[in-house]
Amino acid sequence: MSCKHQKEIKQLSEKRIEEAAVTQPPPVIPAEVPIGKTDSLLLSILRQYPQYFDSILRKPDEFRVQIIYTQINRGPNNMPVFTPYYYQTDPNRYFYPASTVKMPTALLALQRLRELKVNGLDKYTTMITDSAYHKQTPVLNDPTTPDGKPNIAQYIRKIFMVSDNDAYNRLYEFLGQQYLNEELRKKGYTSAEIIHHLEVVMNQDENRHTNPVTFLGPRGDTLLHQPMQVSTLAPLQRHDLLGKGFERNGRIVNEPFDFSRKNRISLEDLTGILKAVLFPQAVGEQQRFNIEADDYRFVWKYMSQYPQESLYPSYDGNFQDAFCKFLFYGGEKGSLPKQFRIFNKIGDAYGFLVDVAYFADFEKNIEFMLSATILSNQDGVFNDSKYDYETIGFPFMKNLGRVIYEYESKRERKITPDLNEFKLLYDK
Repeated sequence: MSCKHQKEIKQLSEKRIEEAAVTQPPPVIPAEVPIGKTDSLLLSILRQYPQYFDSILRKPDEFRVQIIYTQINRGPNNMPVFTPYYYQTDPNRYFYPASTVKMPTALLALQRLRELKVNGLDKYTTMITDSAYHKQTPVLNDPTTPDGKPNIAQYIRKIFMVSDNDAYNRLYEFLGQQYLNEELRKKGYTSAEIIHHLEVVMNQDENRHTNPVTFLGPRGDTLLHQPMQVSTLAPLQRHDLLGKGFERNGRIVNEPFDFSRKNRISLEDLTGILKAVLFPQAVGEQQRFNIEADDYRFVWKYMSQYPQESLYPSYDGNFQDAFCKFLFYGGEKGSLPKQFRIFNKIGDAYGFLVDVAYFADFEKNIEFMLSATILSNQDGVFNDSKYDYETIGFPFMKNLGRVIYEYESKRERKITPDLNEFKLLYDK
């Protein structure tokens, strides 16, 4: 199911999750968060297009927009030099990251495989997920793979092409909550708190317990058995309250909605993670993921491959090229130009849209990074399945991507970038 067409299912799931959650006294509402870092260049670009951005710029608190636009210039030996520009960027200004947490989860799954150092174990090895605790469910087969067997490579394909929630959940279970968060913080992505499954009803205790996993060799022999893991990770002290109300059990509660025990990661950290996987040579060793050269190209491929180019999984006509490409395409459908690729990860839930992207135009030799989030929830009520994606969120994302692309197309570069490493062979 595509990221856009999952919206109604996600919204129903949000209700079920809230109704199943353990009720706790709400924390004290903090003072209003000040506007974050804003650079004059980015602000001036937005102001040149009042038809797109004026209503949003006038109400920064309502829309909670954050943007990071990163120019890339090439130095000697094609080494990239990054110059970021910000609009209202603040790591303490909460947004719900939704499916963007799948990106670091996928990267850490590849890292964990390498760390295990088991002969014959790689991303294509059959991975059987068992159950050993309340609400856990097993996975014994996968009809979308050529041999019908589940594996980490297939989960990663699904995560990046169509933002599959079950694929993320299985990698979350393989890693365990504690490893996932401790590794991100070791790498300097200190805002991260990825602490729950997506689109399933689980409380905090159930999310701390993650399924047993067994990797099988080609003859069905056990290469590795990992028992159920139980996280002892201490929760971050957070007070992430938003809006003026929320729906619970079909009734509106006139209090701010508490996101304090939901996933969290800043836009700067998401941008840093994308940079680390696309340009590992340009970031510090601590920030990198410990994965193989083949893993990097594997991730690049499925970050940028369109669903209609995929053989396994095979997607029907409902999954068109522009799915999961919010920046530049918004909620559009249809085929896209092949000489222009977007390497990205999106998220949409609770009225938030998020996209973290690298743009590469091989015909015009244009490249840049762009990350953004916006809240599309004008009535301020959460969990009621009434959000403004189509009228506010998607048009904003589409227009922002196109405006920055237009600016980049006119920007002079002393050295023309060599983008050949990002020209990939796709499934079809």
